[in-house]
Amino acid sequence: MPSKTLTVAQFLEQLPPARRREVKRIRSLIQRHLPAGYEEVISKNMLVYQVPLTTFAGTYNKQPLWYVALASEKSYLSLHLMSVYGDRAQGHRLKAGFRAAGKKLDMGKACIHFQSADDLPLDVVGAVIASMPMKRWVAVATSARR
Repeated sequence: MPSKTLTVAQFLEQLPPARRREVKRIRSLIQRHLPAGYEEVISKNMLVYQVPLTTFAGTYNKQPLWYVALASEKSYLSLHLMSVYGDRAQGHRLKAGFRAAGKKLDMGKACIHFQSADDLPLDVVGAVIASMPMKRWVAVATSARR
């Protein structure tokens, strides 16, 4: 069965109003802090900010290299900060920022689960996103595969 490719507007429209409001808040944060060159797409039913294949095609799976993704799961939102997994210093920075803000960090390797944007230290999340220009992210991801 072919998958339906959604536009960003269609993706947002299909969300319940309260969830849409929170996704839009985080999307706005990402867009304000995202370094130049990353593209916004819908992939695997998530908002994804990725390195275009025209910029870097050397991924192990021949798919674009993801940098940040935002998903609306059944009972929570999920923010995937790939650089936190690929760069240990980024992970420490994020964890320290949650502690300093007095916020609970519910996180897997690079995926933060939350209910509302208010659950996140937005300044820290924005700084982590802003801190990885695309060229550096490609280098980090490439070196991690070695």
